[in-house]
Amino acid sequence: MNHVPNSLDPVVIASPSTRQSLTGPVPTSGPVGVAGVRGGGTLRGDGYARLPGASLGVDAKWAAGELTQFAQAYEGLPRDPYAPHANRYRRYSHAVYLPWKDELSFIPGVPDAEYGSTSAYWQDEHNREFPRIRRRLPDLPTALHSNQLLNAIIRADLAEALWLPQLHTAPVYIGIHMVRLAVRDQAQVAMSSPNCLHQDGGSPALCTFAHLIGRRNIHGGENIIATADSAGRQPGELSPSAIHARFVLSEPLDGYGVHDQRVAHYVAPVRLADAADTGHRDILLLGIAPFIPGM
Repeated sequence: MNHVPNSLDPVVIASPSTRQSLTGPVPTSGPVGVAGVRGGGTLRGDGYARLPGASLGVDAKWAAGELTQFAQAYEGLPRDPYAPHANRYRRYSHAVYLPWKDELSFIPGVPDAEYGSTSAYWQDEHNREFPRIRRRLPDLPTALHSNQLLNAIIRADLAEALWLPQLHTAPVYIGIHMVRLAVRDQAQVAMSSPNCLHQDGGSPALCTFAHLIGRRNIHGGENIIATADSAGRQPGELSPSAIHARFVLSEPLDGYGVHDQRVAHYVAPVRLADAADTGHRDILLLGIAPFIPGM
């Protein structure tokens, strides 16, 4: 299946404090980046921020309907082809945003006999489990390119990151990552990669965002934001002063963002809850960075 670039209807990018709903103005719970848990911060000032679902600036009833459609796509995620026994399922695609035209388009992947198409995923040496390995991951289905909630999340995260001057003078590259951690019995553990505090690498202007799509019948999945020099270590190895924030995303669309070069981040493995037969944690990850030409 060939992917065709999909130019999306433009929606004006507003500053985080002045976001408007795609369906009309909606009151929010407070300034973007102010957390209601230990470890509140702002992306620009502190290098990390908790982002409650209300900060997306979309109507709650509208978002609930769109979320149902988007969440269904996680039911069919393929197993991670590079870690088939990690109980991790994923899809990944690229998009590009032109800030001077306010245009967002998905980039077609490379045709693939098994998955339809794939996109390259690269973390240079920052992922110790796959150092300097260019992985090719199954693309998002083209039907999701026009999902309004996905586009609202992308544009809300762009608004959070556009204080960086590097994102105004070059095309903005966006990595869109759907990940499910799933367990089916009490002996199973599902984990992210790498399973330690880490940075994602690449551009000094990279910002990474995570948004919870769904969580069911699991223990674990705690997120930790820590000092940049904590990368490569386990949470138990850190002093309390090295940890900026720790929290569990529990409500749909709740999330966080990090300015990659200033902090390290981590999500704990998940296990099946007591008396449950299946469980999962579905997350949407977005990486936003300026495109750096190779010529």
